[in-house]
Amino acid sequence: MADLSQEEWSAQLESDQNAFVLDVRTPEEVEEGYLPNMTHIDIHLGQEFITALEKLDKSKNYYVYCRSGNRSGQACAIMNKLGFENTYNLQGGIMEWEGEIIEE
Repeated sequence: MADLSQEEWSAQLESDQNAFVLDVRTPEEVEEGYLPNMTHIDIHLGQEFITALEKLDKSKNYYVYCRSGNRSGQACAIMNKLGFENTYNLQGGIMEWEGEIIEE
């Protein structure tokens, strides 16, 4: 797992042809806005979260974010234990994100 600043995250994501953006917040938080091209799996689902992760392609590079960077850091640690080699945590989460946010 690597903690990336917004600048590092944006630059790396832009040039990564094997990227997968994962939002681990609650559905209510996602409704407030989310990053483009993300997949949502709520970390609070417990075993269902693990089950959903196990269905993902471990060869992808995972860019994981939450509200502040804490839950996404936990998610990256869980993913590493499950065999995901490339996980990147967005420091500061979506609260500090200055790029594009999609609002419904």
